[in-house]
Amino acid sequence: MTNSNKTLPHFKQLEVVNNEFPKNNYEINICIPEFNAVCPKTGLPDFGTIYINYIPNKFIVELKSLKLYIVNYRNYGIFHEHVTNKILEDFIKACKPKKIDVTGDFNPRGGIKTTVKAKK
Repeated sequence: MTNSNKTLPHFKQLEVVNNEFPKNNYEINICIPEFNAVCPKTGLPDFGTIYINYIPNKFIVELKSLKLYIVNYRNYGIFHEHVTNKILEDFIKACKPKKIDVTGDFNPRGGIKTTVKAKK
């Protein structure tokens, strides 16, 4: 399967707002239980839950823009490992958090369940 006519989601789709409490080390935990993308080998859908946990610095990600960013993966062919790291890298570019981890907890397919955790 190719993505020749599809565009990979881009970090610029993630809008940010000023963090009013940048000196506080508080954690933001986001759960996206209806994530889906497409297996780039088979073209079959992959479903899972994405967890994003971060300690913000000067900016926080606006949630509606996150929803629209995530929806763009729906028809995009990408491996579990790659999408988890792509979301991590895009969050870092968009809001430059003090600390972040992204977990992709993917539903079993073909008898194999995958969980990928990326952090910085």
